[in-house]
Formats: sequence, C-alpha cells, structure tokens
Amino acid sequence: RSANKHKPWIETEYQGIVMENDNTVLLNPPLFALDKDAPLHYAGEICGFRVHNGPLGSGTVQFEAVVLDRSTGEGLVRSKEPLDCESQREHSFTIQAYDCGEGPDGVNSKKSHKATVHVRVNDVNEFSPVFVERRYEASVPEGRLFDRIVRVEALDADCSPQYSQICFYDIITPNVPFAIDNDGNIKNTEPLDSKQQHVHTFWVTAFDCGKNRAQADAQVAITVKPSCKPGWMGWTKRVEYTPGSGSIPLFPSLHLETCEETVWNIQATVELQTGHIGKGCDRDSYSDRSVRRLCGAVRGEVDLLPPPSPAANWTAALPTLPSSDSSLVFSFNGSNHVAVVPDPVVSALSGDHFTLQLWMRRGGANIQPTTTQTRGSRKEEEIIVCSTMKNDDSYSHYSLSVHGCRLSLFYWPDVSAARPVKFLWKLEQVCDSEWHHLSLSVQFPSVTLYVDGVTFDPALIHDNGAIPNPAPRQRMFIGACWGEHLSLKANNITDLSIIQNLKYVGGYHGLLSGVTVRPGSVEPHSVVECLYACREGLDFGDLETLGSGMKVHVNPSQSVLVLEGDDIESFNRAVQQVTYRNSLRFATPGVRPLKLTTSLRCFNEESCLTLKQLEGYLVVLQPDAPQISLSGVGPHLARPAPEFEGSRGVPLFPELRIICSLSHAVNTAAQGMEALMSDAVAHTLDGCEVQPLGEELNPEREELMVDLDVVRERGLEIINTTAYIAITGAESISVYEDILRSIRYRLAKGSARFERRFRLSCSEMNGRYTSNELTLEVNFLHSLDSLYHPSHLLASQQQFLHPSHHAGELSGHTLPNPHRNSVVPGAATVIIMVCVGFLVVMVILGVFRIRSIHRRGESTRGGAKEGSGQWDDSALTIIVNPMESYESRMGISADTEGEGEEDEEAVETPDDASDDQRIIIKKEGRDGSARRY
Repeated sequence: RSANKHKPWIETEYQGIVMENDNTVLLNPPLFALDKDAPLHYAGEICGFRVHNGPLGSGTVQFEAVVLDRSTGEGLVRSKEPLDCESQREHSFTIQAYDCGEGPDGVNSKKSHKATVHVRVNDVNEFSPVFVERRYEASVPEGRLFDRIVRVEALDADCSPQYSQICFYDIITPNVPFAIDNDGNIKNTEPLDSKQQHVHTFWVTAFDCGKNRAQADAQVAITVKPSCKPGWMGWTKRVEYTPGSGSIPLFPSLHLETCEETVWNIQATVELQTGHIGKGCDRDSYSDRSVRRLCGAVRGEVDLLPPPSPAANWTAALPTLPSSDSSLVFSFNGSNHVAVVPDPVVSALSGDHFTLQLWMRRGGANIQPTTTQTRGSRKEEEIIVCSTMKNDDSYSHYSLSVHGCRLSLFYWPDVSAARPVKFLWKLEQVCDSEWHHLSLSVQFPSVTLYVDGVTFDPALIHDNGAIPNPAPRQRMFIGACWGEHLSLKANNITDLSIIQNLKYVGGYHGLLSGVTVRPGSVEPHSVVECLYACREGLDFGDLETLGSGMKVHVNPSQSVLVLEGDDIESFNRAVQQVTYRNSLRFATPGVRPLKLTTSLRCFNEESCLTLKQLEGYLVVLQPDAPQISLSGVGPHLARPAPEFEGSRGVPLFPELRIICSLSHAVNTAAQGMEALMSDAVAHTLDGCEVQPLGEELNPEREELMVDLDVVRERGLEIINTTAYIAITGAESISVYEDILRSIRYRLAKGSARFERRFRLSCSEMNGRYTSNELTLEVNFLHSLDSLYHPSHLLASQQQFLHPSHHAGELSGHTLPNPHRNSVVPGAATVIIMVCVGFLVVMVILGVFRIRSIHRRGESTRGGAKEGSGQWDDSALTIIVNPMESYESRMGISADTEGEGEEDEEAVETPDDASDDQRIIIKKEGRDGSARRY
C-alpha cells in the first residue's frame, strides 16, 4: 500500500508586494504548503512550487517560487529580474505546491491545487519632475489684478501617486510681483505698469511629493500691455468732404480692438443720414421735368401738382414747404388739403396703360391733425390719387392709397361691368416717415411697382364684396377721394369756393412732390433707377481686396452699408475701405450725420463684448461757385427803324457768348502766395430770361420772337409774355447760345420809338447760381421823311408828347418826349434834357412871334422865303437831324457852352412851307455873328 496518501494544501489566493529595488515578493498570507502525510519522510515533505501563467499569460518569466523549509512547507516568491513599476505595475500568476512522493526520486508525487498570486510593484521615487514647456509667455493689460495670468505644468514619470504627483511649485527668482500656487497658476500680486517694466521674466521650479526637484527650471515671460479698452480705435468724429473730390475713405485709420477676446462673427452697420437733404440725398438740382429728360424718359408726362399759376390754379390752396432741392413740396393734412385736377387735364390721361410717379413722405413735417380727427380715424386708408377717366365708350377708375405699412392700388377696368381688382404691397418704406420714390407702371392686368428703384411684386386680390360702382364721371383728386354722397352737376371742378366746401374721404396725411402721370407705354427700369438715383452715398472702395469670409451689402439708396466677417484683421481692412462719394460737381453743402453700429458674437457669450454706437458727421464744404459770364453783346444796338419793322425783326444777341468757369486758389511756389485761377468748364444751364426794362412790351406795336419749334425740339419750355421771355430746362450752354442768338425784336410799322432796353440773365442748378446781367440798349434810327411826315406825326403825337406840355398851342409841331424816348443814347441824356428844356423856352417865346407873323401879308411871308439867305432878326429856323444829334451830341454841347449872351431869338415857321422843309434855329449874338442849328 502507498505511503503518500494526501495532496499538499496551500491558500487559494495571495497578495504580494515587491519593491522596484528588490526582487523578494512579500505575500499575504505567507506562502506555506501543508501535507497530511507528515511527519512521514518524503510523503509529508514539500519538495517545491511550480509557477504557471496568469490570466493574461504573464508572470512566467518574471517570477519563481522556492522552498525554504521542506518539513514546514514554507516557500518564497521572487522575481527573476528587476521589475519596473513604470512599465508594469501589477502582475498575476498561479502557483502550485508538490510533495516529495514516496522516495528520493519523487515517485508518486502529489500536487496541490493552483493558487492565484497578485503581485504589485511598489514605486521608488526615481524620477524628478519635468516641465512641459521650457518657456512660458503671456501678455496682460496694465493696471489690473488677475486671478491667473498663465499656468505652468510639470510631470513626473514615477508610477505611483506618491511620487508622480507635483506637490508644489516655487518661483525661484526673487523680488518679482508674481505668485504661484500648487497647481502652477501664476498671478500678479500688484498692478503692473507697462511704462515701468514692459516685460517681466523669472524662473519657476517644481517638486514632487517625494521632494524631488525638477531636473530643469522653467522660464516665464509676461508682457505688460498698455490699458486695453475694447472698441473702435481711430474714430474721427468729423469728416470733411470737398465737392469734386470723388470718393473719400470715411474711416482710414479705424480698427477694432477686442482685447484678445475671441470672436467668431462681427457685423458693422454704417448709416449715412441724409433725410434733411432734399428727398433723402443729394440729387441733380434741376426741375423734375429736366431730370426726366436727362434720364431719357419718354416725353408726355402730365404734372398733377404743378407750381401755382394762372394756368394751373388747382394747387394754389395747398400749403408748400421749402426744399433744398429743385422740387416743390406740397403738404396734406388729411382733411381739407386736396387738389382737384381740372377736367381738360384729366381728359389727356385716358387709357389703361400709364405710369404714375411721385415722391412721398408719410406724416409730413410739423403737420398736426385737425381737431375733428380721432385716433381711430387715422386707421383709415389714406388716398394719394383717386381718378375716374373716360376711355372711348367706358369709364375706368383707380385709386392709390396707403394703410399702415401697406400700399394698395384699387383698379376698376370698367365701372359699369367689370369687378375691381386690388393690388397690395406690404412695405416698410411707406410708414417710416422718410422720403421715397414710387413708380407705378400699369399695363392692366399687369402692374409693376418700383420703390426707390427696386421692384416689388404685388399680392393680387379680386375684391367681389359689396362695393358700389363709381359714378361714370371723369374727375381726379390728389390727397383724398370724393364721397359717395357727392353730387356735382359739372365735371370740370375748378372753383376754389366749391372745392373748399366738398366732403372728402380718405384724406392723405403727409408730403407729396413730383406727382406725374404719363399715359401710354410704361417707363423702362433704367429710367426709373435714374430718376431715383442718389448722386451721393456710401460705397466700398475695392471689392477685390475684400478678405475671405467678408460680406458687403449696400441698400438701394446707398445710405446704409453692412459689413460682416469672422476675422478681425480682415474686418479692419474692410472697414477702412468704406467710402463716401458725391458725383455732383456742386454738391449741396451741409452736415450729414454718421452712425456706426457693431455687434459681436463670441465663443463665450457671457463675457462677449458689447460695443456702444459711434456717432459722427460728414461735412460737405461749400463748393466753388461757377461764374456764368454773358458777353459778346455791346451796350448799344443801333439800327434803322425799318429793319425792326421787317417781318423777321432784328436779332438782339447775334454775337452772344456764354462761358462758365470755376475760380479756385492755387499756390505759387516761386512767391509763396496764393492766386486765383479760373478754369472754363462744360456746363449745363437750366434757364435764361430776357426782360424789357421800363414799361412792358406793347403787343400792338412790338414783340419778341423766338422759334418755338427749335425750343420744343430740344425739350425746353418757354414762357413768352409782355413782361419777359423765360426759357427753362437743363441743356448745354451751346444750345442756350443758339436759342438766345435767334431771339428777335420786331416793331410794328409806324411805331415811333427811339430806344428800348433789355436785360438778359441765365442761371443753373435751379437758380442756385446766376450769371451777370447783360443790359442792351436798342436805338431806332429814323429818317427825316418818316420822322416828320404829317400823317406820322398825327399817329404818334399822343405817344411822344409829354402830358405836361401844351400840345394844343404848338399848332401841329411835335417834339419828342425826353423822358420816355430819346433820339440820343443814354450817355448824353442829361445834356439833351437841358437842351430840350432850353428849346421849349425858345418855342414858347417863338409862339408870340409866330402870331405876329401870321398878321403879315402874303408878300411878307413870301419875302421871307426868298430872302432866307439874308439875315433876319425876326426869323428863327430849326434843323432837326437825328443822326447828327446821335453822332455829335458831345460836340454840340461844347459849342453851346462857349456862346455869349443872346440878344434875341425867334422861331419862324412859314405857312406855305412844304413837308420836307427843314426847321432852322438861328441865334444872333451881340457882336452881330449868327449861328445856325
């Protein structure tokens, strides 16, 4: 029978610890193998332990187990080679004990069960801390205390928390205003000043929990920046613009400072406020009609709100407001301010194809609602235009109205048959109390709306409600519509007293200007854009320089520009490219407010910066005024009277020259002084006027003639009255020269005029700049036969006699009136008046002598005629020659001054003298000499 009956026994699990610098594993519980066959020799003894692979196949190489005492079964586990905690900190394997069997050769040896051994390698503080970076840099603004400026970090390669953790850091550089905590956070202990020290440099070290110091210390450099205030830097509140400069940058040195705050979206809005300049911006300072012609609009428009005049009196009752541009602005108060267009004007607007254009501004300027208006009534539709027109054998009706922020066109193609159609637009422009240009092109059933040059599509509403048909009566109202109860017998409503008593509905409250209708084909889009186009606005300098991710948007009126981007550097470059342009040569001077609004979006929304709105202003300086010079026409124009009596008359300004120049200061380098230089420029006039000075033209005897076909062919307007001729419309100087050179002055035959004075002046920019006034004195040269023919004298006697003279006592003799028409041009007027007064005294004295002559017989008178060559104390002969008087008026005056005292004077007018005989004045001096005049 076998002696080895029992297997050895060991624990099922062991926990072991081994140090990195030792190979003996301390097990818990200690390794002991027991055998029940003890104390038998061999069978009760433990001969050894076998180590097997662990769960992951580890431990077979690193560990071994040996028997320390065969009888007690004590064993020892140890590593075969040094263990590294940093490489593998824990090991697992199984161990099995076996006895010595039945003899020395180990026959019938028995094995115990396998026990699991877990060995943990204990760390040894063999490594020192190492900093992640050898140099740490940071920058902070001055004057502040920070909880953390920068964090340094060191690592320890030991595997255990005891030796791998950094227990504390230390600043080894003395006397620095910084501190460091156990986590490596560095902060300043006092406010920093960039002026005292711009960069602070110091060293720090680290210790692990085993008190090992870092192998190498780390350097820290902190840059102190001047105080940082987030926002726009380089903002200039005032920007000056010199007219004619083209485009100028508004923000050449502007840049955004975020103080190192990380942002991912930036949006800036630049707003140029020009609401006080005309209708919202600087446009051509010409009349609306002239602008339409310059833009190439088709002619034939009808002005529904013309300037008040005798021919257009339906706007006389409307209040007007001053405007800095060329337009006439009419104010409507929503109640009794209504314009009723006369029937003859409405008759020219028939048809279902037309274009309605207007400038509008809701709310008006300083217009207060009437006391009868309630708050609820303001919610009613406000009608701008209301019209019923006759189209061949039917009537059509339309009304344009605003209601809140909605614009609507109510169109009735046939008031007796078809149902109405309503076109509706929802627009912010009709309720923002700003000027806007509306162009409505109707080609029913198609309707196109342009607001500030931008197209808007309507919502079409077929209104089949209970709407009463409009009365088939032709009429048109501006600013309201007629009530249904209104019953008028006459179609043509022009009496102001009737208009003021009418009852209106849907009164418009606001401002209107340039309301025109052109029947026929609609305006092209390019023309509409030209009519609205601003000549000033915001612009972007060079789109090619725009960085990636940047966006630019400008509204149609070029008053708002929006920039958007995500990179601060690119954004700053883009802001500096925002420009202001004004293409007008003579820009409207004044102040344009500027606003810059900025919004930022940051990764940390809670600490994202908020920038306040910047406000400034752009000042447009006074432009150099153009000098319009009229020349080439002498101060006198003398022609024989028959030339003026011809069918074509005489041109007044045949050699007229018009020059427009600009004077500006230039520096003279040689003398270091400023001088004025005048440059001739090609320009456009918008009006010239020829006006007779003194009394107005007598249409029965004189007229100013101009070729109307030439004027109208150029698209100009002309007003020809007895008081003036006015030619208006924007056109080149050469065109105005040609027209003014063709103006002729004509006299009716038998018109005994001796002179007429005219004044010529021109202007541009709607009268903003005027020329010099050119005065022309026209002298009519009469022959003796025509001047003193009895029938001529009889016809002209009443015109040329001064009412204070006793004409009846002159018995057929006629003297020209020195106060109205003189045979002598203006330079000698004073001298001639003295001479004429002297002659009047001579005539009065001569009357008495004439009466005595009439008492003489026929022979006495005949003797006087035959002896005209002899000296006769009683005879006074008068010679009147207009040409001699004009050419030698100064010589006559000189001769007259040298005469001595006169003894006697007489006037002789023989009864039988023929019509062509001369009248002679003879004077006798004391010395017996005689002078004949």
